[in-house]
Amino acid sequence: MSDRIAKAFDHGKAFIPFIAGGDTSLEVTRQLLIAMEEAGADLIEIGLPFSDPIAEGVVIQQANERALAAGCTTDKLFDIVKEARKTVEIPLVILTYINPIFTYGKEKFMKRCVECGIDGLIVPDLPLEEKGEIQQVCREYGISIISLIAPTSKERIKAIAREAEGFIYVISSLGVTGVRKEITTDVAEMTDMVRQVTEVPCAVGFGISTPEQAEYMASVSDGAIVGSAIVRLIEQYGEECVPVVSDYVRKMKAAVKRV
Repeated sequence: MSDRIAKAFDHGKAFIPFIAGGDTSLEVTRQLLIAMEEAGADLIEIGLPFSDPIAEGVVIQQANERALAAGCTTDKLFDIVKEARKTVEIPLVILTYINPIFTYGKEKFMKRCVECGIDGLIVPDLPLEEKGEIQQVCREYGISIISLIAPTSKERIKAIAREAEGFIYVISSLGVTGVRKEITTDVAEMTDMVRQVTEVPCAVGFGISTPEQAEYMASVSDGAIVGSAIVRLIEQYGEECVPVVSDYVRKMKAAVKRV
């Protein structure tokens, strides 16, 4: 499995931004990957544009639509990630769904991931019981499958955590992704359950948008994940978004470092 992912959590609390690949343009995606690393991101999640992203709220759904309308395809996204990899050294993880992996061909998909320097996959519609669908081929290519645990997971949390690799994505809120004014889930309780069975780091996502939220989530876990708030900036500033996103990432990284 990817050593790079483990190293993302070696220097204290991690900040993990998410972008929808190809949103605005593929060239903007390339520039964002480089700029976010420079701004202090420890690991970056890249969404593979898909017409039916069921875990996503309206902000990221629209980003998927914009990316597809701009002509982003799986192959083009792989190509631009490979280009960015000439500079970017931190771990890169693709967020996708099981359908695009099978449509592309799971062997071919993992091979391309390796070629482009992708370290892991997040597949929100892949439950624990069906992990075997891609687990073997991921192992063959050294790609980590990032497990997700939700507030509804309860008695399943330990079972999911025992099999986890890379890092565990702790979903802080019920429902789909999106900015939330307050997060009421007892995230500390969820991470405590995970730590009873594994040393794999936990990062919290869904709903985090302010430095204060990021700082709190990092205090009860190993890092904070932010998607919708960044995607909103990309939507708002378009081709001019790179310095704005970079500044935001810098502030959020500073917040998690305060823990």
